Amino acid sequence: MATANEMIVNAQTFIHRNGRLLERRWMEHLFEGGSKNAVIAALRAYQNDDGGFGHALEPDIRDPHSQPIPTEVALHIMDELDLFDASIVSGILQYLESITLPGGGFPRALCSVNHYPHAPWWTTERDDAASMNPTGSIVALLLKQQAVPLAESPDQGHCPQWFADTIQFIWRNIGNVGRTDYHDLIQAIDFLQQTSDRARAETLLAQMDSWLLAPGVIEYDSKAEGYVHKILDWAPKRSSYCARLIHDQEAVSRHLDALIAEQQDDGGWPISWEPPSQAAKLEWRGYITVQRLLTLQSYERLNS
Repeated sequence: MATANEMIVNAQTFIHRNGRLLERRWMEHLFEGGSKNAVIAALRAYQNDDGGFGHALEPDIRDPHSQPIPTEVALHIMDELDLFDASIVSGILQYLESITLPGGGFPRALCSVNHYPHAPWWTTERDDAASMNPTGSIVALLLKQQAVPLAESPDQGHCPQWFADTIQFIWRNIGNVGRTDYHDLIQAIDFLQQTSDRARAETLLAQMDSWLLAPGVIEYDSKAEGYVHKILDWAPKRSSYCARLIHDQEAVSRHLDALIAEQQDDGGWPISWEPPSQAAKLEWRGYITVQRLLTLQSYERLNS
């Protein structure tokens, strides 16, 4: 098994050989003293004039136009950096207001995705129905960051109506997420961690805890194949909400060992699905490689 330093050096080589400027700047920040602002500058290139994000920031969506999912990705990257750029966020708010549907919420994808290469699961027949994914996490990240003050209803301060309507959309639908639907559950949990209505949130989180603890939802077998979501999918960081539900630390250790073993000879980590192009595959592998290192760093596997 490679040492921590060898893992990092090999990953850096892979990113410099194959990665986007975004991931190169991210690696420089993580391991070479590079600035967060350099990462933000690279991220800004994916933002459109309408404030949303496109241009394959989410590599399976090759649409240059703004889409909800790439906009969520941009918010996650800023959250990971712990640096929410005010001008970027201002543009995102402008974009989100423009795509908020009657009754609140954002569509999963806009139909413009169909005009460009994309993974088949992003084919979109209609974009006039709101979806918990990505509405839940987008709202959660906006509530979490402090660059723009957002209350949860118009009478709580400077809360625009579209945002209040979207909060209500989430509350109306959050109890109906699929018990084993990884993506919807993550979206719901993200929102419930950030909402100011703590009593209501704790009741629903307790319900979701019972779902998460059901056999097979969190996959404990590090060698399991197929469409499963393993310990480190649910808890990619020690601080992840789901980490508190995983008491078998030996299992966590096995999954970390398996994650380390997945690093390829070229220094990058693989993906487990078929992207729409070879370019998308390399872009995804660069992004995933950074994410794997962040997980290993969080669990103190890069300290030796």
